[in-house]
Amino acid sequence: METFFSHYLLFLADTATIVVALLMVAGGLTAIALNKRKTPATGQVQVSDLRKQLEQSSENVQQYRLDKKALKVHQKALKKDRKAKDSNVESCTYLLDFKGDLRASAVSALREEISAIIQAAKPGDTVLLRLESGGGMVNTYGLASAQLLRLRAAKIHVTVLIDAVAASGGYMMAVTADRIVASPFALIGSIGVVAQIPNFHRWLQDRNIDWEQFTAGKFKRTVTLFGKNTDTGRAKLREELEETHAQFRNFVQQYRPQLDLEQVATGEAWLGSKALQLGLVDQLATSDEIILEAAQKGKVLALHYQRQKTLPQRLGLATQQSWDKLWQIPIS
Repeated sequence: METFFSHYLLFLADTATIVVALLMVAGGLTAIALNKRKTPATGQVQVSDLRKQLEQSSENVQQYRLDKKALKVHQKALKKDRKAKDSNVESCTYLLDFKGDLRASAVSALREEISAIIQAAKPGDTVLLRLESGGGMVNTYGLASAQLLRLRAAKIHVTVLIDAVAASGGYMMAVTADRIVASPFALIGSIGVVAQIPNFHRWLQDRNIDWEQFTAGKFKRTVTLFGKNTDTGRAKLREELEETHAQFRNFVQQYRPQLDLEQVATGEAWLGSKALQLGLVDQLATSDEIILEAAQKGKVLALHYQRQKTLPQRLGLATQQSWDKLWQIPIS
């Protein structure tokens, strides 16, 4: 009986502690939310020496590959080579990554990384951009392309590396580079514009549901989800798509004047080997080959902008982890 009551009291104490902790977290989150506008999230550009990382990886392999005597000779030669490289003024290569979604949301980090490079770069420095995107919204990908053009304006040579896909808005970004390198089976191109939208008007009609929409301006809405679309609205949307496509074509032509737009600006996409024949890319290789080549010539710095989480975000994550642990049920 005594054992039962002691366990029961411990249970109550643990429960009370958890409840109090949750109330404190909830109160803290409420207080912080009220001051959220006063403490905007910030971030910083994190830099890593990729050449040193590659050298360390190679050394890890050599320790197993070579016997003790050969390893000692190798390490001595490597030390001498490093000293010679460090004593010379060498150019620097900056490595960026852009993995695009429909809204090109990675552009917020890209702009910070490019600003850092422009301020730090010296004559002869270059940028490698590993790009992966199937495209998305024209305005946000236009902004991403404009960010890369800042590097050209600063006279910094840019090479875009495409391992998997750079289509539509992704290719819009790629053409701003001085050189485009793609792997043989990467998907390249899709110089076109598309808009598609479902329409539930007949479905609503069948269920006697009215849909009312009020606009000011003849073409404030061209086609809609729920209203009855008109030939005039469809024609206006097609006109807007053609205008956007024409601007896309002109943008590509400006930076890749050697392209036959009648052949490549059809909305089609090609594998890397065919894209090379069409002039959409300049070289076939993987990003790994180009990065290793750059590391053999000089320093390679990988930049990544990391946005700092706000206190509410950190507390929310910690609370979620604690909650998950609390409700973990062991299976025997």
